[in-house]
Order: sequence, then C-alpha cells, then structure tokens
Amino acid sequence: MSNEYQALSVIKKELLSPDVALFDLARPDQSPLPNFTPGAHITIKTPKGLPRSYSLCGLSSDNQRWQIAVKRELQGRGGSLSMFEDLKEGDLLEARPWLNQFELRENAKSYLFIAGGIGITPIMSMMLHLVSQGKHNFKLIYCTRHESHTPFIQMLRQAEWSDRVILHHDEGDLSRSIDLWPYLENPNGADVYCCGPQALMESVKDMTGHWPNECVHFESFGAMEHMDHANTPFEVVLQSSGKVVHVSGEVSILDALRDHGVGVMSSCESGTCGSCRTGLISGEAEHRDFVLLDDEKDDQIMVCVSRAKTPRLVLDL
Repeated sequence: MSNEYQALSVIKKELLSPDVALFDLARPDQSPLPNFTPGAHITIKTPKGLPRSYSLCGLSSDNQRWQIAVKRELQGRGGSLSMFEDLKEGDLLEARPWLNQFELRENAKSYLFIAGGIGITPIMSMMLHLVSQGKHNFKLIYCTRHESHTPFIQMLRQAEWSDRVILHHDEGDLSRSIDLWPYLENPNGADVYCCGPQALMESVKDMTGHWPNECVHFESFGAMEHMDHANTPFEVVLQSSGKVVHVSGEVSILDALRDHGVGVMSSCESGTCGSCRTGLISGEAEHRDFVLLDDEKDDQIMVCVSRAKTPRLVLDL
C-alpha cells in the first residue's frame, strides 16, 4: 500500500459538541474508497500544513465516505485547531492511506470498550462494525467531563443497542471518576479495548495486569495528544555523516529527516508501532511513545513523536 498523500474532499462538516467537529471525506471524483478495518486511522496534512493522525469513526465497509472527528485544541500548535476552525465543506485535504495499529479481533467471545473523550472515535467504528455483522456482544464505558461536551452522545442514547452503553461524566472532579475495577476484576474471556487520555489508559493497564496479554488492547490517543502541543526547536546530528538537521517546533524529527532526504522506516506515526525506532547516541530525549521500556530510553528514540530535552541529539543514522 502506498504511503503517498492523496486528495480527499470535505463533503460534510458537523458539530458533535462545542469543541468536536465531524468531517465526512470522499474522493474528489467520487470513486470508491478502500474499505478499512475497524480501529484504523489516517494521517492528514492540516490546513496549517501539519501532519495529524485521526481515527476513522464510521462504518468500515462504507466506501463512499470516511469520517473523522477532530477536537479543537486551544493550547496546541494549530494543527487540529486549523482543522476545526478553518476547514469547510468543499475544501480539499491531503491524506495518507489508512493504517491500523488497534485492530479488532473478530473471534473474541465478547468485547469491553473503554473510551475517554475523543478516544471514542476508533471504538465507534468497532461498535458499528459489530452491529453490522449482527453482533451485540459488547459493552461500552464512555467517560467524559461534561455531558454537553460528549461527542456522539445523541447517537449512543438513541441506538438500538443503547442498553450496552454506560455514560459517565465527572464534571472535572477526579473524585467522581468511575470505578472500573468491577468491570475488570475477573477476566471473563472478553477482549478489552481502551482509547483515551494517558491517565485512563494507565489505569486500565494497572487493572488488567492479570488478564491475558492478547485480550487487552490500547490505542495511542495519549501519544497523539502530544503531537499538537507547543514544542521547542532543536537539532539532530546524523552520526554517520555529521549532517545537522534543524527540527522546528512545527514538525517531528521524522518529518525533518524526510525533508532532508533521510529515509526512516515508519508506520503509525503516533508512537505505538515501533517502526521508527532509532538509536540515540547522545543527548537527552523527551520520550512520547508507548513502546520503549525504561531501560531502552537512554539509547533509543521513536522519531515520529519524541522530542529533545537538550539542544542537540545525535542519532545512529
């Protein structure tokens, strides 16, 4: 599958909440889109020119449109903000082909979905897929701060399978967070899929340590959040040639290397697959991935999401 950017047209824009917009995307010539698998994401070049990854949240067999939901990030660098505020119906976007690092296991006995905030997006695709197959062997626990800022809330309440949905709003008070332990205490043959802020994913990881590894799955929403945060520029040095590459606050190390003709293998570009693992010779990295173990962080770096704490990093390239 090609990794080149291709054009997509915005055929519909709809507000799901005051800070989340849903975009329907199609090919400009209206030719069919490739079917994707539930949990997949696409990388889009935003109106500001920044690459951002968004989960596909519609029905995976719909080859006429792809749907993504974008949260307005006021404290970010403008990538998602430009999508939310500047993108309108009829505009064209550049997008890479879909990838999936959060794939749904079709043969699971049952499914427990746990979502936080905008982390609902890949899970929406999974639930729609299961329902389209006549399967209702799932439960959703969906946590947000406020009812009024909950994407897809009306759809979830009105769905014929709404009895399988638990909505929880903590109003920003951590003492009111839902207790997930009753749902995770006893492994029961279900597969758990969790997507949301890093704190939620870490909590679920702690509570599922006694579950079979193959039954617990996480999406990298926490890592994706980092991609839209303000960043400090720095330099990377290629050990083999001594070449110095400037990494601005607007691009990743991976994109800066590409701009200078340096090829590095990559796939998810969100810090979860490990494809872009690169040796770190010197300098201190700010690790933002979900792959490296603590004892690997001194001499390895995921160049798709991680940054530098020091002015310069020397890479084994």
